[in-house]
Amino acid sequence: MTYGSCMPGRLVLEMVHDDKTAAGKTFNHIIVEKACETYFLFPGEISMGDGFRTFFYFLALAYCFIGLSAITERFFRSMEHVVQQTRTVVEIDPRNNTQRVRHEKVWNYTIADITLLAFGTSFPQISLATIDAIRNIGKLYAGGLGPGTLVGSAAFDLFPIHAVCVVVPKAGEVKKISDLGVWIVELFWSFWAYIWLYIILEVWSPNVITVWEALLTVLQFGMLLVHAYAQDKRWPLVSLPLDRSERPEEWVPAEKGIADIFSIHQGNASDSTYQHLPLSDPSDKHFDIYPESDVASIWKHQFVDALMLDSTKLRDTNNRGGGGWAKVFWNVIVAPWKLVFAFVPPYQIAHGWIAFICSLIFISAIAYIVTRLTDLISCVTGINSYVIAFTALAGGTSWPDLVASKIAAERQTTADSAIANITCSNSVNIYVGIGVPWLIDTVYNFIAYGEPLRIENAEGLSFSLLVFFSTSVGCISILVVRRIVFGGELGGPRVWAWVTCAYFMLLWLIFVVLSSLKVSGII
Repeated sequence: MTYGSCMPGRLVLEMVHDDKTAAGKTFNHIIVEKACETYFLFPGEISMGDGFRTFFYFLALAYCFIGLSAITERFFRSMEHVVQQTRTVVEIDPRNNTQRVRHEKVWNYTIADITLLAFGTSFPQISLATIDAIRNIGKLYAGGLGPGTLVGSAAFDLFPIHAVCVVVPKAGEVKKISDLGVWIVELFWSFWAYIWLYIILEVWSPNVITVWEALLTVLQFGMLLVHAYAQDKRWPLVSLPLDRSERPEEWVPAEKGIADIFSIHQGNASDSTYQHLPLSDPSDKHFDIYPESDVASIWKHQFVDALMLDSTKLRDTNNRGGGGWAKVFWNVIVAPWKLVFAFVPPYQIAHGWIAFICSLIFISAIAYIVTRLTDLISCVTGINSYVIAFTALAGGTSWPDLVASKIAAERQTTADSAIANITCSNSVNIYVGIGVPWLIDTVYNFIAYGEPLRIENAEGLSFSLLVFFSTSVGCISILVVRRIVFGGELGGPRVWAWVTCAYFMLLWLIFVVLSSLKVSGII
């Protein structure tokens, strides 16, 4: 009789029985699996059966993804107010020695794309990976949940999100990248991120990560920022000699009822760069900045909104029939999350910074619950947690990326922010999302044990990187072809837009299937 472990909390008992027959001696192997002994809320879950527990944990995981979408809305609003901050610039007219006062945005357009937009939409994956690293601190092996989620998220960003964005413009409408120089810089750092990850996993120190490798990974995010800013400002010697066309100096204006990072800047209705969309209703307090004396009433209004269903929604329900009731049902589902997130201070305080930080804390809390649920699903079903990471977790945590890029593709007349969000998010996933957790673990292991960090399932991760790199070349090549043939990366003839969409989804399926087969040991 032998014992072995399958997943955390699950014991596998292998009974070897000798069965002698006339033909000789044979062995019958009977595998007896003990139920997963870990639980989520209460010990009674263990007796509920694996089928019910699997359904319950997947349902809870989906509900957490809904929560991430809800807090992302508040997170975006806080970022809007962060980036709306301006500084006063006093200039002296040399001709008449008079002063001229003007207000300019503190945030640069390109830097805001990379830091607030890409980092903000990727924060669910980053916090999940960081929590996974902290849970495994002190172990010589790094967990595969964080890296698996981030690599899977990169594939989801590049393929399904591009697939959605390419069909979003109206039939015949073409949207192109106006600043090719900045996009090429961002694309270079996005590709290099995954080449770099493969090098440190397989070439320099196979299957282990050293402190300096993790540190260099994080520092490259700063190099990306400097290089992108240099290209945006067209610094000599370090920037590509490419002119920008129709470059938006502002992002699109806010539209009522849409949580939209692209309403960060106040748009100019006379600017041809933007769609002429209706601005938000001035009577809606959610879109206005109020004096500090009114902050308490605004905060109270957040709780009222969470607890009560707007009468206008009920009227819409009566007018629309089944579709209206579906909307009411959705609002009921989201209501508990809205109540919890009502505790986030109004974003009108301190230019949105307090709400920004509190939103990150809530996102981190949800990410912790997601890691617990993933462990339980892996424990109950026996599915490798790495497979769950780059499929279910990658898709669920990348939802903010999808929403942000889709809105940008709809509302901006250029494709800059929609595509920049994808390429920048993929860079952030590696340089910050994987770099920071590995830095935490490598520094601890070096101080405590004098040992490097060993990577769990490094072979499977490296294989996924190769598949992703190969398929991403196919994706970018099609974008280049569309630029040459149709004049832009997004939109164009409807039939070819849908063909491109199907092609991108096929690339994603190839990545998921091949990576799953490799991790499962089939290939």
